[in-house]
Amino acid sequence: MNPLKQKWLARALLLTGAVVGGAWLWSLDFSRKISHDLLDLVPSGERAAELAVVRSLANEKQARVALFALRAPEGSARAGEAAEAFAGALRASPAFAEVEMAGDTRSRDALGRQIFEQRMELLLPGWLAEKRREFESATETAAADFPAWLAERTAAELEAFLARPEALAFQEVLPADPLLLLPGLVEKVMALGGEPAAPAGMSLVWALTRDKPMDEAGQGPVFAAVETALAAARAVEPGVSLRWTGIARFVEENSRRIQHEMSLLNALSLVAVLGVAAVCLRRIPKALHLAPVVLGAVLGAWVAVTLAFERVHVLVFVIGSLLAGVAIDYGFYLYLQPPLYPGEHYSEKARRLMKPLLGSALTTVIGFSLLMFSDLPLIRQLGVFVSAGLLAALAAALLWFAQVREPFMQTRAFARAQARPSRRGRGAARVALGVIAAAALGGPWLLHWRDNIRELEIPTPELRREAMELRALFGESAQRTIYLTRGATPGAARESLETFFAWHAEAFPGSAAASLGQALPLPGDWDAADARLAELERGDFAKKLRAALARREFDAEGFGPFFAAWGKRMTTAKNYDDATRALAGALRGRMSLLMSTTPGESWFLTVANHAPGAEPPAELGTISLDQLETLNRLFARYRVSALRLSALGLALVGLSMWVIYGVGRGTRIFATPVGSCLFAFGVLGLAGQTLNLFHLLGAFLGVCLSHNYAIFAAENDARGEEPPPSIRLSALSTAASFGVLALSHIPVVKALGSTVALIVLGALAIVELKRVARCAKANEKCRMNNVK
Repeated sequence: MNPLKQKWLARALLLTGAVVGGAWLWSLDFSRKISHDLLDLVPSGERAAELAVVRSLANEKQARVALFALRAPEGSARAGEAAEAFAGALRASPAFAEVEMAGDTRSRDALGRQIFEQRMELLLPGWLAEKRREFESATETAAADFPAWLAERTAAELEAFLARPEALAFQEVLPADPLLLLPGLVEKVMALGGEPAAPAGMSLVWALTRDKPMDEAGQGPVFAAVETALAAARAVEPGVSLRWTGIARFVEENSRRIQHEMSLLNALSLVAVLGVAAVCLRRIPKALHLAPVVLGAVLGAWVAVTLAFERVHVLVFVIGSLLAGVAIDYGFYLYLQPPLYPGEHYSEKARRLMKPLLGSALTTVIGFSLLMFSDLPLIRQLGVFVSAGLLAALAAALLWFAQVREPFMQTRAFARAQARPSRRGRGAARVALGVIAAAALGGPWLLHWRDNIRELEIPTPELRREAMELRALFGESAQRTIYLTRGATPGAARESLETFFAWHAEAFPGSAAASLGQALPLPGDWDAADARLAELERGDFAKKLRAALARREFDAEGFGPFFAAWGKRMTTAKNYDDATRALAGALRGRMSLLMSTTPGESWFLTVANHAPGAEPPAELGTISLDQLETLNRLFARYRVSALRLSALGLALVGLSMWVIYGVGRGTRIFATPVGSCLFAFGVLGLAGQTLNLFHLLGAFLGVCLSHNYAIFAAENDARGEEPPPSIRLSALSTAASFGVLALSHIPVVKALGSTVALIVLGALAIVELKRVARCAKANEKCRMNNVK
């Protein structure tokens, strides 16, 4: 092609790509496109049902709770008024759905009234089933005598109950409940605890936000409402102070820090890479020709990942700052390769370098393309981001230097200097390679693996400490365990709850556990209730109960409310689901967190008075609500999945080397990055480092990138030439880019950056040491062995 036409065609293609990509990014609503929600890292269709429930819960009421503690100056007479003003302002805000002050028993009283009004539907079926079992185990009397036995047993239990101190609290309800349905339930659910008692001078407020805390609507308006409420409290008592916690605070703070870090890391990475180029290249202004390659890679990666996914996690872009160090490789290989002869046309040079360029790009792209099949969204997104970014970098490099007048830049002397080793130097190189091999073979056996989802966030110890203190004020304790029992329907969840209680009694003998689900009968007991009531009706149970009460000197006429309700229950009964929904509909405030009747996601919350311990078997449909450990296990499982994909990807990379370079030569090329990876793991193992999923991803990326150095070294080796300086600059720029990531405050990003930097520098060291160790004579120009 005519050089002038080639130049303008390249410019047109570059401009078109930049305009189209920029227009697409300009059209995006990044507040909706980019996610800061940790749970977006968990697949929405997570196969493990218990994890799917945890994922859904985190976007429902459990995550929308906010806890507030207001402290007035010592001796203040208006502390209560200030707290009421604060709570009133929160209630008036559309950002909050419910607000409840500690000590306010209205929600608890409303629940008690609802259960009392529904006692004949909710509590009676289970009571009948329990008494029937007692009757059958206590006597061999014919079933026809059950009504008489039950009447006598009921009167005796009522008499015994009235002799207990706690009977005073039920004096008003006993005339309507001589069966002791409500007192029996209260005794079962005592472990749920009472209202928190605030320390002197402090007022506690529980609130529920209207929107999900992971969304912007659940953050900005909430903070504004809290500021308004605090101003209202200070208008009453100027010295009042506020401490509060909620997921929205963690999300907002983490998002702010990550956004700041994303901007800083990307800028530092670009500066570090261009700094390496400026130091090593002779003419610093000409080093700016490498910038379009990096910018093209970043643009291509952003466009591809935002096109491919509806929402992209912000960690993809934080980790994406690595592209600056990776993409510039193609610019180095094209820009620093001298012409074979004076006047060599750029197209001839590009064709000559196309095989190693494509080989180095495709090995990485092939490997990372496999990550698109991962179950974990973050890994899929990283696969698209890196693969698209590298292809865009290669295209940008080929097009950019096609329109540059002189597409060649010399390096400074130190950047291309080659050692002239003596015999002792060659021996030292071989010893160094032996040390690397020893570390690679022995060190990995010392590694320990552990995934912690908190390492995906920037640590916020102050917020976390404040949250723990506030939750303790609201009654949470390390000596209590919260369980969640789920089911497709309320009835299924209730059956699972019954099997869970049986397991819990065996696993934690002597430890109390309570759930509002105990206010609901088992579906089987509900279905059998009508037949049992009909049996009692035929046996004239009401008349026999009156007589039994009279024999124990009770005024039977004083139980008129009960007999009226009994007669009504004999003629009317609700549907099981209707009765359950009526109970759930009465839940307000903190009580609303005790159960859910959502179709397909019904659940009951259980409080157990013991520290976390053995986990319930999966078949019980119950998990402990320690979401952190649950998600830690999830990420450990996905690490195994990522390991399988990485192994398959590396196998394909090795196979591609065989296809391109033959089995012998391809194996020798493949050995350099693999050896460097094992060496890096060996160093980490010897250092006692605990590894996680992102060390694994970093190792995979490092192996793919290290192929570039091995491939270009092998190409020059085959021609009997010294390694090109582009290998050194490429490795140094990549190490600089990932070294910047190692400065991140996000532990997993730091893990990925340090792992890749270690592997890349290890691969460069292996390439250099192999050349020195193969020198034939000391003090002579080293001629590289021909790699066949």
